[in-house]
Amino acid sequence: MIRAAKRAPAAIRLGLNFRLTYKQSEALAGFVMAAPWILGFLFFVAGPMIASLYLAMTRWDLFTPPRFLGLDNFHALVTDDNTFWLSFRVTTLYAVFSVPIQIAVGLALAQLLNQKIRLLGMFRSVYYLPSVLSGVSIAIMFRWIFGTQYGLLNGALKLLGIESISWLGDPNIVLFSFILMSVWGSGANMLIYLGALQSVPTELYEAAEVDGAGSFRKFFKITVPMITPVIFFTLINGIIISLQEFQTPFILTGGGPANASLFIVLYLYRNAFQWFKMGYASAIAWIIFFYVLVLSLLVLRSSKAWVYYEGSLKGRGE
Repeated sequence: MIRAAKRAPAAIRLGLNFRLTYKQSEALAGFVMAAPWILGFLFFVAGPMIASLYLAMTRWDLFTPPRFLGLDNFHALVTDDNTFWLSFRVTTLYAVFSVPIQIAVGLALAQLLNQKIRLLGMFRSVYYLPSVLSGVSIAIMFRWIFGTQYGLLNGALKLLGIESISWLGDPNIVLFSFILMSVWGSGANMLIYLGALQSVPTELYEAAEVDGAGSFRKFFKITVPMITPVIFFTLINGIIISLQEFQTPFILTGGGPANASLFIVLYLYRNAFQWFKMGYASAIAWIIFFYVLVLSLLVLRSSKAWVYYEGSLKGRGE
């Protein structure tokens, strides 16, 4: 009995003749616990992606069987669809301006809230709260803010003697309005940057002060280089999110006026659920996927030149 008790942790019997070692049983337990995620990925991510890739090469209207077309949908998008290129341009311009602004505003807020001031916890909560609010409620709020006749912003402009602006009705201004709205969600970046700022070694600031460095120089020579991995993360995340913007333009403008706010995902929605061109919409989805992938890889490749990793640099020096 003593020998059997000693052997028990090393092997687990299954049936009469089959038994697992302790390491094998641990691996099996790990696979069992990971099985829900694996099955969820296969059924709800990988499966739909494979199905959409097949549909992208077909013509399907939900009511008749799909008809295989090969790459005709992609060819039509690239060569014949001017609306697609318009939506592509609108989405790209939005990402080019909104992502850097969100990063800058989030970093500025984090720097301000990293000081020792009264009611610091309340201010942090207030600035982060917009990031967890419903997108629908935010869109409705901005409809009231950007209203032409009774909007809050135009009301403030009237007090300054400036005429009302059609923020959501002018094709030349509507995209700028959406870029302004994107600043509202900077609280999420603010919280990430706040954690990064608090992890910067204080010895670096103390050494800089001894050398006579001011606040401006300390920020750009110490703070920014030390948090570049976090900036890199928020940049990639911002690109992915901004290129999939849908909810706000769908609620506020529906892509108008004159398709000036027709984001590419909104154009995908029109093809899929208004015109029932599911194959064409799937082709748009794959183009978005590859566009995001290419931009992410470019940013990832450029990170070697500007992202500072203390451990890797220390290893190079050694």
